Order: sequence, then structure tokens, then C-alpha cells
Amino acid sequence: MRRERTAVCLLFFLAGAAIGTWTARIPAIKERLGLGEGHFSLALLAIAAGAMIGMTAVGRLVDRHGSHRVMIPAALVQGLALVPAAYAPDLGVLAAALLLFGVAHGVLDVAMNANAVEVERAGGRPVMSSFHAVFSLGGFAGAGTGGLFAHLALTPAATFWSVGAVIAVLAWWAGRWALRTAPARGPAAAGRARLPKGTLFLGVLAFCCLVGEGAAADWSSVYLREDLGASPGFAAAGYAAFSLMMTAGRLAGDRLAARFGPVPLVRCCGLLAATGLGLALLGGHPLAGVAGFGCFGAGLSCIVPQVFSAAGHRDPAFAGRALARVASIGYLGFLTGPVLIGAAGEVAGLPRALAVPALLAAFVALTATALRTPATEPARSR
Repeated sequence: MRRERTAVCLLFFLAGAAIGTWTARIPAIKERLGLGEGHFSLALLAIAAGAMIGMTAVGRLVDRHGSHRVMIPAALVQGLALVPAAYAPDLGVLAAALLLFGVAHGVLDVAMNANAVEVERAGGRPVMSSFHAVFSLGGFAGAGTGGLFAHLALTPAATFWSVGAVIAVLAWWAGRWALRTAPARGPAAAGRARLPKGTLFLGVLAFCCLVGEGAAADWSSVYLREDLGASPGFAAAGYAAFSLMMTAGRLAGDRLAARFGPVPLVRCCGLLAATGLGLALLGGHPLAGVAGFGCFGAGLSCIVPQVFSAAGHRDPAFAGRALARVASIGYLGFLTGPVLIGAAGEVAGLPRALAVPALLAAFVALTATALRTPATEPARSR
């Protein structure tokens, strides 16, 4: 399965690279259009709205036609969908371009995860965590590439054309190696709505974890700076530690899942995440805060990949629909979590508000048995 696994890795990398490239060129596009933070946030919401639309709509297509027939066109569209954003003359056109980009990203997210489940099933061992680690590496690469173009004073259009062309070529290459999945038969092919048992609860677990990811991204630096008195530079180390440890945890996640099984792994990861964020909140020192957010990232690292894997393995005929539901519920947590944390922080203070993601991580640890499926049970014996 080396070629098939490489193909999925490429798609995860390209999806992360597209997001990273966009974030690196946000200041240039914002400055060119003369938009303030409030108006520009409306354009950013278009990406989120598009992703939700794509994730919600694509499940039936994946089940009916096979994941490989959906993910390759989605990767090609995502690579080139940023180009119109570079030429947008106003906020409305920019929002429309980013809506298309978000739809392509949402479709690709579900389809490539469905194909990853098929690769995992065919190979007979866990591989999902490494794919999600590659997504993070793609984000770093995309941000670095966009930053390099910005440093060279090249336009966002040049950036997006160049990166889009590379994404298109690599997506075509991935299409040659991708695992061909058979379209579903019976009720799944007919489009009858039926989710495997426990799918919605897996979505709840994904929601709990992605609330924590969003909170760490938006509030870790604020907490270190304003509540623990860290310098502006050191305050940024909180999210850096979180991201670094999350990537490292995902790189090790497949071996841990194969050795211990998904349920014990998720239970330990949930406890580590809750304990780490608790350390950050109770330590009272910037160093403790950075260490705590690092442990929080390590704890969350393996949970979402294992949740996605469990959703895809519950019923292969409905894997696309199950993953679409779990991904959309989880993504909702990533979008709304930081907003809810901010609102709670206004009322009770940010340290108390950040205790919510710690409690949610503990809840995931307590309910980790929800990940038990017939396909994942033999992992340790294999």
C-alpha cells in the first residue's frame, strides 16, 4: 500500500499547504482592498461557511461514487480557487472567491479522510494520525512559501498561481497512485439516509477536541500575555508549543494506536490534554503556561484522527456520510469554540473560561469507549 498511502499523504499535505499559503498573504490582500478588521472578518467567514457546505454535502457523493473520484477534482479546485481572490476588486468578490475555496476544502477534507480509512483498512494497521500530521506539515510549508513570496515583494496573484500550479501537478500525481474505492451498493448507493450507530456521538467528541484547538489558537497568547505577564514574544511560544507537540504526537500516533488500541490511546490523550491545560491555568508562571499548552497539544493530537478512523470503520458503505457528519460537527466546534471562550472570559475571566476545554478533554477521556469498532479492535493483535 505504499503508493496508495503516498497519494493520501500528498493530498493532506496539499490541503494544509493551500490553507497556509492563504494565511501568509492575508495582510497583503487586506491592505490592497483597504479593509478594516471587521469587514475583512466577513470574508474569512466565507471560508468557514464554504467548508461547512462542502463537508455537509459531500458524504453521499463519496459513498455513491467512491472517495478517489471526489478527492482529486476537489484538490485541483482548491489549488486554483485562491487565484480569483488575488484579483478581487472588492469585499463581495473576495467573499465569493473564498466561499468557493472553502467548499473545495470541505469536500477534499471529507473525501481524503474517507480514502485514508480505506487505505487503513486495506493495509491492516493504523495510519490516520500520520496523515493528519502531514496536514500540519503542509500548513507550515504553505505559510513559509507565502512568507517567502511576501519577502520577495511578489504579489498575492503570483503566489497563488505558483502554489496552485504545484498543487494541481501533485494532485494529478496523487490521482495516479490513489486507492480506487468501489462505489457503495444497496441502500448507500440508493442514497437512503442512515448513519452508523454512534456517529453523532463521535461528532460530539470531535467537537470537544476542536473547541480546544480553536481556543489554543486564539487565546493562548492572550492568556500568557495578559494573565501571566509574559512578554509579547514569549506569549507567542504558547501556541508554538501547542502546534509543535500536536504535530509530534500525530507522527507517533499510529504506532501508539497499533500497540495499545484506539480506546486506551484516546483515554490517555484526553487525560494528558486535561492535565496539561490545567497546569497552564494553575501554574501561575509563563513557563508553566507554555509547558501546559505543549502538553495540551500532545494530548489532543491523536484524538481527532482516531475519531475519524472510528467513524469511517463503523460501516464501510456509509463511511463518506459518517465522516461528513463527524467532520462538520467537529469543525463547528473549531469555529464557535473561540467565540464562546471569549464570551465566557468577559463574564468569568479568561482563566476560568479556558477551563472549559480542559473539562471537555476529560469528558473525551471518560467516554473513549465510543471509539470501539469491530475494525479497530484487532489493531493491537495485528
